[in-house]
Amino acid sequence: MELANELGDRRRKRSIQIVFIVFMGLLLLLTFFSNTLQSLTLPKVRTEQLAAGSLLFKIEGSGILQPLAEARLSNPAAWKVQKIFVKEGDRVKKGQKLIEYDSKTAERELENEIANLKKMNIELQNLQDHFIQSTKGGDELNIRSAGRAIETLKLDLGTQERKISELRDRLTSGQELTAPFDGIITKLSAAQGLASSGEPDVVISNDSLGYRLDIPADSAVLSKLGIAVGAKVEVEVHPVQEQQTRIIDGTIAEMMDAEPRTASSSGEMADQTRAVARKAIRTKVMDSELKGGEQAWINIEKRSRLEGLVISNEAIHRDREGMFVYKIEEQRGALSNVFVARKVRIKSSETNDKETMVQADSLYKDDLVVLESSETLQEGNRVRLQ
Repeated sequence: MELANELGDRRRKRSIQIVFIVFMGLLLLLTFFSNTLQSLTLPKVRTEQLAAGSLLFKIEGSGILQPLAEARLSNPAAWKVQKIFVKEGDRVKKGQKLIEYDSKTAERELENEIANLKKMNIELQNLQDHFIQSTKGGDELNIRSAGRAIETLKLDLGTQERKISELRDRLTSGQELTAPFDGIITKLSAAQGLASSGEPDVVISNDSLGYRLDIPADSAVLSKLGIAVGAKVEVEVHPVQEQQTRIIDGTIAEMMDAEPRTASSSGEMADQTRAVARKAIRTKVMDSELKGGEQAWINIEKRSRLEGLVISNEAIHRDREGMFVYKIEEQRGALSNVFVARKVRIKSSETNDKETMVQADSLYKDDLVVLESSETLQEGNRVRLQ
């Protein structure tokens, strides 16, 4: 009997232990599950680790090589093209014939005006004969009238001679187009049998003066890089019909004012925009194999002298008091650690288009800062890391 009672007590104790263990397990499971569910409702953030270093300033861009100097040639009289002696891409010498025009109409006009001049000279002789007769007759009125007629006709003769001279000059200059200098035919719009369409018949570049590449750049970056007129740069050139690129030495020839760039910055306040001053860098390139029209690139890089904490511009926010970032603070919990977003005020010392060197009393190397959040953050918000 006592043995049976003892076995019953053991079973009850064991059952109580099992129930207690199951209860505690369920309690722990529910606690963990509730924490997990709660964490899923927290804002999800993308972070980066603060690093110490310097900023990289660079200017890069591409464009088409254009001649520094070119001539746009057309026939001023818009005559029809009779013969074309060149094609696009040809190298020509100064004075070389490029296009010949149909000048028959102008030649006939010149012949007609020369004939009119001859008629006027004959008329002058007649008037002079009439003047002699009037002189012999002694009629003063006829003498004065004949003299005025002679002077009037001489004036008309002068006008006619100038007209013929102008026609000769126009015929001489309009019969053909010649190269004004040694260069390359970069564009040919003329078509045989047709008059000019309004565009230049021929565009010729002066390759002896080189080619230009214009690239826009922020004025502040130019200042950081220390670029000035006369500085040497490397230009990567991709010839039109070749696969391999070439590196050619270039020279900064000019820096011109350009349209400012609009930069935006977002924060807790409404999006803000500001105008960034810009310059157009003109790089001069000279090479005997260049013809113009090639694709070209420049890439100038230099690191800042200052060193400090570097952060992506994505992490920086602005409000009425200035700039700030959200720093991730890890707090130990009973079951797991939690992450809290703390607002930290910063000051900027240097910046480029991607990163900013910052100063702050409570930011250190390897700290995590928020780059992006699924929800708008506030000071002290718990977050979950992406």
